[in-house]
Amino acid sequence: MPSILFRYLAKEMLQVTLAVTGVVLLIIMSGRFVNYLAQAANGTLNANFLFAIMGYRMPEFLVMIIPLGLLLGIVMAYGRLYVENEMTIMSACGLSQNQLLKMTMVPALGVMLLVGLLSLFVAPQGLQKVEAIWAKQDSLTEFDTLVPGRFQTFSGTNRVTYTETLTDDNQKMEGVFIAQGATDPDGGSISLVLADSGRISNTESEQTKYLILNDGIRYDLSPGGLKVRETEYKTYGIRMQNSKVSQEITREQALPTSQLLSSDTREHKAELQWRFSMPLLIPILVLLAVPLAKVNPRQGRFVKLLPGVLTYLLYLSLLISTRGMIDEGRLPPSIGLWPVHGAFLLLALGVYFKDSVLTLLSRKSMARRKLNA
Repeated sequence: MPSILFRYLAKEMLQVTLAVTGVVLLIIMSGRFVNYLAQAANGTLNANFLFAIMGYRMPEFLVMIIPLGLLLGIVMAYGRLYVENEMTIMSACGLSQNQLLKMTMVPALGVMLLVGLLSLFVAPQGLQKVEAIWAKQDSLTEFDTLVPGRFQTFSGTNRVTYTETLTDDNQKMEGVFIAQGATDPDGGSISLVLADSGRISNTESEQTKYLILNDGIRYDLSPGGLKVRETEYKTYGIRMQNSKVSQEITREQALPTSQLLSSDTREHKAELQWRFSMPLLIPILVLLAVPLAKVNPRQGRFVKLLPGVLTYLLYLSLLISTRGMIDEGRLPPSIGLWPVHGAFLLLALGVYFKDSVLTLLSRKSMARRKLNA
C-alpha cells in the first residue's frame, strides 16, 4: 500500500510540475526570443546567432523555473486531491502529514539533484558559449549585420544605412544610401552618400575594415542652410565600426564552478553561493508547499497558487538583492545568502507545524476547562 500510494503521489506531483515548468519556460523563452529577434531585425545582432543563444541560455532559465514549477506542482496536484476528498480518504487510512512530506521529499530530491547539476555545471558551460558568441558578435562590423531593403541605425553611431541588395557573404552590395548625421548636437554638417555599388575591404597594416563605394555622389549640407555641396566620385571609402551589443550576463556567471571554489574574490564568492542556493531552494519550498496545498473542498484547488507564487518571488528577489549587496561590498561574503535561506526555513517550519501547534493548544485549553469544571 505505501509503495502504491508513493507512486501515485509522485506521478501526480511530477506531471503537474513538468507541465507548469514547460509553460513558464515557454513564456520566458518567448519574451527573450522577441527581444533578440528585434535586435536581429535592427541589425545589431547577427540572425545566425539567435537560436544558438536561446539554446545555450535555456539551462540558466531552467535553474530558476524548475523550483517554481515544483512548488506549483505540489500545490496544484495535492490541492486537487484535497478538493476531490482523496487526501481525506488517505488520512483516514493512516497517512499523516509527516508521511506525506517524506513521500514528497523523495522525488523532490531528484529534482534537487537536477537543479544542482544545471546550476553548478550545465548553465555555466552554456553561458561560456554565449559569451563566445557575444565576443564574435562584437568583432563584427556594422555592415556584417546589415539587412537589405531596410534603413538601419547602429548603436554607437549616428549613421543610417540602406542597401537594395547584399550578397550572402555580406561583402558586396548595390544601391547604397548612407546618411551621416552631425556629431555636434548644436549643429554641423550632414552628409548623404549614394553609390551604385560597394564592397568590403581590409587594410594590409591593420584589421580595420572599410566600405569602398563606387560611382556615387556625396551631398554635404548644414541644418537651416541653403548651400549644398555636391561631390561626384568614382571611389569613396568609409571606415566601419564594430557592432556592440549590450550583454545580459556577467563574467562571473560564465566561470566554471571549480574556478569559483578556488577564488577568494568577493564577486566569485557571491556567484558560488548563488549556484548552491538554487538547489537549496527545493527542500525549503517542499516543506512550505505540503501544508500550503491543504485546502477546503469548497475553496478549490487554485486558491493557494497566488500565495505560493508570491512567496517564491519574494524568496528569489531577496536572494538577488542580497547577492547584489555582496557584489557591492555592503555585505560580507561570510554572511552571504544564508540568512535568507534561514528566514524562509523558519517560515516553512512555522507553516508546517501551525496545525499541530493549534491542535495542541486547543487540547490544553479543553483540558483546563474540564479541570475548572
